[in-house]
Amino acid sequence: MTENVRDTPVDGTLPETVRVPAAGGGGLGSRFLRLWAAGTVANLGQGATAVALPWLAATLTRDALAIALVGVAIRLPWLLFSLPAGMLADRLDRRRIMLAMAAVRALAVGAIAALVAADAMSLPLLYACALLLGFTEVLFDNTSQVLLPAVVDRARLAAANGRLMAGQIVTEDFFAKPVAGVLLGVALALPFAFDAATAAVAAVLLLTLRGGFRAGGTGVPAARRSARAEIAEGVRWLWRHPLLRPLAVSLAVFNMAGAGVAAVQVLYAREILGLGSLGFAVLTSAGGVGGLLGGLFASRVTRRIGMARSLFALLGVEAAVYATAAVVSDAWPVAVMTGVSGFGVVMWNVVTVSLRQTLIPDHLLGRVNSVYRLLGWGTMPLGMAAAGVLVGAVEAFAGREAGLRAPYAVTLAAVAVLALYMRRHLRQRSIDAALAGAGGA
Repeated sequence: MTENVRDTPVDGTLPETVRVPAAGGGGLGSRFLRLWAAGTVANLGQGATAVALPWLAATLTRDALAIALVGVAIRLPWLLFSLPAGMLADRLDRRRIMLAMAAVRALAVGAIAALVAADAMSLPLLYACALLLGFTEVLFDNTSQVLLPAVVDRARLAAANGRLMAGQIVTEDFFAKPVAGVLLGVALALPFAFDAATAAVAAVLLLTLRGGFRAGGTGVPAARRSARAEIAEGVRWLWRHPLLRPLAVSLAVFNMAGAGVAAVQVLYAREILGLGSLGFAVLTSAGGVGGLLGGLFASRVTRRIGMARSLFALLGVEAAVYATAAVVSDAWPVAVMTGVSGFGVVMWNVVTVSLRQTLIPDHLLGRVNSVYRLLGWGTMPLGMAAAGVLVGAVEAFAGREAGLRAPYAVTLAAVAVLALYMRRHLRQRSIDAALAGAGGA
């Protein structure tokens, strides 16, 4: 944040419990290695499907709203199922949840591959498959975040999160997405078959992660109350927290706006930038370059400018990204700005995920984290649907190109509003106070 909103002098250094790793984070143990390997292998297939799904939709229709609804279907479970998913993560063995979801994903994307290969895919079937994938992601992703503190010491959470995010960036952006572009050029079904295979391998790797992973680390079921009471406890805890509540609200606005852009990006890339399947895959992977640099240098930036300023800096970067995409027609400036954005996103994620894992008690971690992600991810289908409607409305009176650029302009305005909110509610003093209260300072 800017100097005039810093309330207390700080040296900008992260407390040990949330220090962003410079480049490594080694010595995290064999159990973390197994979890990391499972997540990294799963990310290979997920990255391929992330490119292939919108491309498949664009072969079935040119309607922006119809294509956006694919993204709505895959993100809608975050709105509908986040809170029950958090409750289940606090009730059941967390490793077994992840194992089951990896197996279900393997079956689901395998079915998509078979339908595409048989030329039997339709938009309704695609929506149904995307919805199922969304439910598996809610349970898998939310549970993986709350399982991590049982695998590594809390003092190493930032290092572990940095390793996980670095693995995701390298596999999804530097490998999976370009490979997906090549596979799409060979056969439309191949990226989905690839995802099915990697999900199956991830399930096998999770089988090697031994031990009990229930909330509290007891290995036995905790005393249960009603589902409604357990979910309400998580909601109340987050909403009363002076730091995590504004962080969750900020993420909700940021993701809602950004998801709208992502929902129609395939049409923007095809029709405005003139990219083919490989070019689209490379464009979507450009953020990985900046993300990898973010994992390497985020700690240096944060030490120099402080945590609050580091989070605020992402908004300035995102404003530049959307402003560029709203006016240019050349893929290179868009790709470069996307790479810069990747740096800020990783810095935000490493800091905020580690803060949540540090501040939330373990017996509430699944539920509170699910409320946080409900706000952050549950707004995404709303943004996607709104973007599809916006493109059609603007196109009707200003033409196709103006319609495809409109989501970028609207998102730019949303980022400006979010900056005003963050200047008021996310100050360095509130971060320091929250860490001190949790014993992190």
